[in-house]
Amino acid sequence: MRLLVIEDYRPLQQSLLKGLREAGFAVDTAADGQEGLWYALNNDYDVIILDLMLPGIDGLKILKELRSKGRQSHVLILTAKDTLQDRITGLDQGADDYLIKPFEFKELLARVRALLRRSYRQKNPQIKIKDLRIDLTTQKVWRGRNEVDLTPREYALLEYLAMRAGEPISRTDIWEHVYEFKSAASSNVVDVYIGYLRRKIERPDKPLLIHTIRGRGYLLEGQP
Repeated sequence: MRLLVIEDYRPLQQSLLKGLREAGFAVDTAADGQEGLWYALNNDYDVIILDLMLPGIDGLKILKELRSKGRQSHVLILTAKDTLQDRITGLDQGADDYLIKPFEFKELLARVRALLRRSYRQKNPQIKIKDLRIDLTTQKVWRGRNEVDLTPREYALLEYLAMRAGEPISRTDIWEHVYEFKSAASSNVVDVYIGYLRRKIERPDKPLLIHTIRGRGYLLEGQP
């Protein structure tokens, strides 16, 4: 899934970038309000992690602008502003969650995962599709009784297909959710990684799970 981190304190920004990428997310970063707003309005993010005290445009103004323009990305406010009124104001302006600095990265990661499940109406942290099982918390995958060893990018692709199981997804949509803004990825890379995923997921003695829908993209078999 694709995230945007808008944070001006570079050590924290880089720490979040490293941790979230290691957790399998595609991550873009912005160091001030103007840059952050541009990214948020011109790309489709599953979750935006937003500091409030930013140079240029403050976080609340960014949030108001996004909601006034109908942008539906989940927003997690990450800030040192810790009063009850600060939290109420942030949530009332359209934030989906509010986390106060300092924080534990594991908690932030759990909150991001919860927002992602909410995005795709997936309350259960485990997805089962036929005999395929995906644990969204541990990022482990099984086909039948056999664990499937996936690279972070292969897992990210499978997770996105699974979140939208039974729905055809275009190559462009996959690219925009699985790859970062500065990535050199192309639709051909999506096809290549679909091929990698099929070689690891599909079994000759099992029903086909990943389908190519001509002219529309790819579809992961719907849940039983």
